[in-house]
Amino acid sequence: MSIKHTVQSSVKDEGLIEKRREQMIQGAVKLFKEKGFHRATTREIAKAAGFSIGTLYEYIRTKEDVLYLVCDSIYDEVLHRLSGVSTEKGTIDELQAAIRQYFELIDHMADKILVMYQESKSLPKEALQYVLKKEMEMVSLFESILQACVQAGTIQLSEKEIPLAAHHIVVQGQMWSFRRWALRDQYTIEEYIRIQTDQLLRGVC
Repeated sequence: MSIKHTVQSSVKDEGLIEKRREQMIQGAVKLFKEKGFHRATTREIAKAAGFSIGTLYEYIRTKEDVLYLVCDSIYDEVLHRLSGVSTEKGTIDELQAAIRQYFELIDHMADKILVMYQESKSLPKEALQYVLKKEMEMVSLFESILQACVQAGTIQLSEKEIPLAAHHIVVQGQMWSFRRWALRDQYTIEEYIRIQTDQLLRGVC
């Protein structure tokens, strides 16, 4: 079951909460990328989001809450994307589809992911543990997909190798965010997905 940090709000309209927090996330990601989490102020976050500091505090209580929201937006979208990929048959096509969905999402959310990991080193202990647990939830999604493929006989991995292969997929996807300053001069996202998937499958088939 997915964990989720509760961010308190004095606003009761769920639709408005979702809209304002998405504005907050988008503004904060740009700000954190430029200045870092600790140097950015809540007033600056409010300005980047397009509303007043008073309005900001109607939707969050602390600056750390913004990082929780960024974290949840990443992993909720990963779960949403992968839940739409059928893995019932444990086929190579299903595994490839899941990898593609994940890598394409990394491309779409590259700034969020970069900020999340750049700032994780300076997070309070509770917030860091939350991020790490959400990361492991994402790894678990790929463990389940790989396990289905093993059971179907389409890939060859031992029980001990499955978690490592899942970590490998997750990290190789994230590398598109971390190393894009170099990779995008050499590869399109389509080329990156194809080459990374081919290399992974050569190791497990």
